[in-house]
Amino acid sequence: MNSTVKRHESWIDDYQKKVVSAEQAVLQIRSGDCLYIHSNAAAPAPLIDALVQRAATLRDVEVYHILTMGPAPYIEPQYRDSFKLHALFIGKNVREAVNAGRANYTPVFLSEIPGLFLSGRLNVDVCLIQVSPPDSHGYCSYGVSVDCTIAARKRARLVIAEVNKQMPRTLGRSFVHVSKLDYIIETDRPIPTHQCKENDDVATEIGRNCASLVEDGATLQLGIGAIPDATLKFLFDKKDLGIHSEMFSDGVLDLVEAGVITNDCKTVLPGKIAVSFVMGSKRLYDFIDNNPLIEFQPSDFINDPNIIAQNYKMTAINSALQIDLTGQVCSDSVGEQLYSGFGGQVDFIRGAARSQGGRPIIAMPSTAKAGTVSRIVAHLSRGSGVVTSRGDVHYVVTEYGIADLYGKNLKSRARSLISIAHPSFRAELEKEASGVPWM
Repeated sequence: MNSTVKRHESWIDDYQKKVVSAEQAVLQIRSGDCLYIHSNAAAPAPLIDALVQRAATLRDVEVYHILTMGPAPYIEPQYRDSFKLHALFIGKNVREAVNAGRANYTPVFLSEIPGLFLSGRLNVDVCLIQVSPPDSHGYCSYGVSVDCTIAARKRARLVIAEVNKQMPRTLGRSFVHVSKLDYIIETDRPIPTHQCKENDDVATEIGRNCASLVEDGATLQLGIGAIPDATLKFLFDKKDLGIHSEMFSDGVLDLVEAGVITNDCKTVLPGKIAVSFVMGSKRLYDFIDNNPLIEFQPSDFINDPNIIAQNYKMTAINSALQIDLTGQVCSDSVGEQLYSGFGGQVDFIRGAARSQGGRPIIAMPSTAKAGTVSRIVAHLSRGSGVVTSRGDVHYVVTEYGIADLYGKNLKSRARSLISIAHPSFRAELEKEASGVPWM
């Protein structure tokens, strides 16, 4: 028997010895442990459920994660003595708990979260992850989400993995060897999907305006939602676009198939779609499976502004909840109510600003609450947090046009932003601006 066969048998034996039930795996978690949960569509639901079933035997387990899809039962009021969430990004499933004070929120740039784990500033004792089945060499893939998980796994004393037969095998820096896993549960369940809403007229016009700023050969960063999807639909006449983005969804696939996204002009990982995680349909998950076109990398690479800036014509499109007339951007709260997080907005706005020919873009509807509230305001609502400073803002886009604020004084900024506000609110904004001498 040659050495290759021996090594192959060795990891298989090791793997089989580690396979247990979810209930057995979580018995290793202790009161006072700091726990990291794999992100986005890779949240290991069976392990989460088994963990919550142990709530009566646990106290003061600290839970860290960014966005997760699916239920988050550990934040329910009856478990407040057992688990305490520290959200590094606020998703819909934990938003009420954060605002009710049952969970904490840490404002942080996505690019810096892996470093917080690696440095020990944020402690990780146990890592709960979801991965693909191992290949012939014993390597599992992190699948749909690499993001901050590698750093958390490296710091943990205990790694518990859900090995899901339906998790795509993604390429890049996306692998963990069976030898690095302490306990394994095996599942065969669909990866959670995300269905985007149909674009309305407002999103369509915002997308049209954003697309007008995208030049041939540009490298794009887009998030998920109506505005990114609408923007992508107006890019079919462009040439040689690339993707370097913390995430992407289904809208990218049609542009790849149409030959619009070629990645030929990229400077960082040319020829590759560079990404940290994906959320979307089964079609998307099938597309990324074992696809050499897609390069998964962790957040401290994908979101590093210095790396982003190396891409030619880096064009970053991010959203906001409110913008004041000086250009301050609030995108993680609605007044005193916390809503989401920093994510990668500032990472990409700053990276695109430093790119040769780059364009940082903030895009949003001009109003909220069925047109009754202007998102462009003279002053941010009380309690609103500034995520992107007025010094970082270049382009602001609504359905009414594009405001170019970079290098403009405060009076010019106010005029530009009022011009793309909803017409119903422009007179009021002009009146409020006129009452401020320096505006």
